[in-house]
Amino acid sequence: MRAAGEPKLSSGSDNSWQTLSLVLPFFKQYRWQLFIGFLSLLAVNGLQLVIPRIIKHAIDGLQQAGASSEVLMQYGFMIVGLALFIAIFRFGWRFMILGFSRHLEKDLRNWLFSHLLTLDRVFFQRRTTGEIMALATNDLAAVQLAGGMGLVAFADALVLSVAALSFMAYIHPGLTLIAIVPMPVLALLTRFLSRRLHRYFKKVQEQFSRLTQFVRTSINSIRMIKAYTMEKNQTKRFDVMGREYVQDNLRLAKVQGTLFPVSGFIANTSMLLVLLFGGRLTIQGSITIGDFVAFTSYLFMLTWPMMALGWVTNLFQRGVTSLQRIKNVLDEQPVIISPSEPVQVPEKLNSIVVRNLTFTYPDQNDAILQDISLEINWGILGIVGRTGSGKTTLSHLLARLYPVENDTLFWNIIDVNKLDLAEVRRRIALVPQDVTVFSDTVRDNISMGKPDANREEIETVARAAAIHDEILALPEGYDTRIGERGVKLSGGQRQRIALARALLSDRQVLIIDDGLSAVDMETEHQIIGAMQPFVRDRICIIVSHRLAPLAQADRLIVMDRGKIASQGDHEQLLRKSRFYATIYEYQTNRLGKV
Repeated sequence: MRAAGEPKLSSGSDNSWQTLSLVLPFFKQYRWQLFIGFLSLLAVNGLQLVIPRIIKHAIDGLQQAGASSEVLMQYGFMIVGLALFIAIFRFGWRFMILGFSRHLEKDLRNWLFSHLLTLDRVFFQRRTTGEIMALATNDLAAVQLAGGMGLVAFADALVLSVAALSFMAYIHPGLTLIAIVPMPVLALLTRFLSRRLHRYFKKVQEQFSRLTQFVRTSINSIRMIKAYTMEKNQTKRFDVMGREYVQDNLRLAKVQGTLFPVSGFIANTSMLLVLLFGGRLTIQGSITIGDFVAFTSYLFMLTWPMMALGWVTNLFQRGVTSLQRIKNVLDEQPVIISPSEPVQVPEKLNSIVVRNLTFTYPDQNDAILQDISLEINWGILGIVGRTGSGKTTLSHLLARLYPVENDTLFWNIIDVNKLDLAEVRRRIALVPQDVTVFSDTVRDNISMGKPDANREEIETVARAAAIHDEILALPEGYDTRIGERGVKLSGGQRQRIALARALLSDRQVLIIDDGLSAVDMETEHQIIGAMQPFVRDRICIIVSHRLAPLAQADRLIVMDRGKIASQGDHEQLLRKSRFYATIYEYQTNRLGKV
């Protein structure tokens, strides 16, 4: 189910090298861009290392009274020329390497998004939307920063360290040893603090996920919050979560705040030792003043890598932690997978056969469906039963949203597990009770499954769903934007738009899982009657708590405690199903047309 070119991931592990292997293919993909970028970075470092040598010769010339104004002017022009080339090459590495980090962020985001679309309901029942949004924002930003400035700072510090130490050793090996005496302390401290950095940053990201999820659910439920006057309560809960987020960030800041000043202190300690011992060597004549100035210049260059060590460690720890969180999602695989060599899906679906089907949700012990056997043919099949009897579960299994055992669900005479999953779903239209509409126009919402539909086709299905007149009453008719999650529409209007969308998609199987619960019984009766031309030579399954509209169905089944208690047409069930007859009488005689 991976996109072409995406690397195969190993099983979940916190190993940093396994985590970093996630991005290695992208380094290979952009290798020439990185090569030019690092070549420019090397050029900058190389030119910077030449400048102290020029300064050395200039100072030694002044000391020996052998440097004229013309010679000093030449040295000055050489430094200016080097500075110009340094600026050009510095732009080159910034454009190439930082540009790579943005490509890395884009490609990882696309991979994450495309992978999320392959996952099924089981995954989204375990992961919150806020957590996924945090991955696509904060975590990806941390990876981008590590793959950009973090990578540059690491390479820059490594090259400068090696080169500066080499030049320092060339000038005076003993003084170089004295200069690097404090460095092992920095290495040990960095190793100790980096572990805490990883742990605290992971906690910060997790808390950010919870904050994001809380805000998302609060905004989506804003009408209910206002209806129950829960604004202060929600504000108080958000404030508590915000305080926890701040505390987690302060703990992280303590570690980050320790690394940089300690690095600077050790670097300045090295400078103090050089001034103390190097000054004596200069006075004794062991090294020239020019050598001493050049040595301190190289040590100053070495100060940046020493101070950058804490910053680079911080960036890499953040990046690796975030990359691990992203990898954990990319490691997830859908529960339902297509066979490697699928059987061709039947062009014409005549029947869906369920045979001895038993189903238990993941992480649950009790079976929701028990030994279900059923044959569904063309026309309308109504499914009724008490709440919790398994109606929705059965409709979701028929829609291939959850896995089924082999030889329990068949299309014509073919086991669905032998068919390509995408091809099967491409022939099914599902209208759930909690329908999804998008912040777009009514027209685009209805035509989502058939973008090239013309106005006549859209209006035809809207009439069948008894929503056409209400759409025309909107300010801009079919071109009216309905707001986030259809906030401008009633629940019944959203359901009927979703039904119109399903009818327009013209698929062989239509499943309405209590998708008309928000409309009145008379309208539901009208809709089911208007649907008849659309479901001719097709399979239509309607789950409903209201029996009167389903009296028009070709066949009905009554479910009770995960089993089929009775089946037949309306008249047959009135005679042989006490539950069906009792509920039908109650709904028609006592409730009337509510």
